[in-house]
Amino acid sequence: MKSEHSAGGLVLHLRDDAQQLAVVRPRADRLALPKGHPEPGETLEQAALREVLEETGLTADLLEGLGEVRYWYSLAGERVRKTVTFFLCRYRSGSFADHDDEVIEALWIPLAEAPKRLSYRGEREMASKALARGQTG
Repeated sequence: MKSEHSAGGLVLHLRDDAQQLAVVRPRADRLALPKGHPEPGETLEQAALREVLEETGLTADLLEGLGEVRYWYSLAGERVRKTVTFFLCRYRSGSFADHDDEVIEALWIPLAEAPKRLSYRGEREMASKALARGQTG
């Protein structure tokens, strides 16, 4: 059995009196959280902040660990156990115009809508956790 570990961030920003969440479209029919594999020597926290910057163009401050999502997928006929560790982050600076070409677009959505709008169950659960914590961004 093969296993992989990734890290991602839920970047929050208070805009127009509502908590907003930075999300990405990796494909036209998907809305997801920024995430990816750590580079050699990188901690999960460092990987999460780097992936946020690469995929959204935003710089963020890490607030706390939020939890893990685990799932299985198949790669070349082999089952892979994937774990993604997510961190709650606060927006510091940057622009979605600076996202890399791994994603089609990056955008803000209301955090309150994220548990319904995100494409993946585990990520919807992470958004619900962030919502329950009532953090300000």
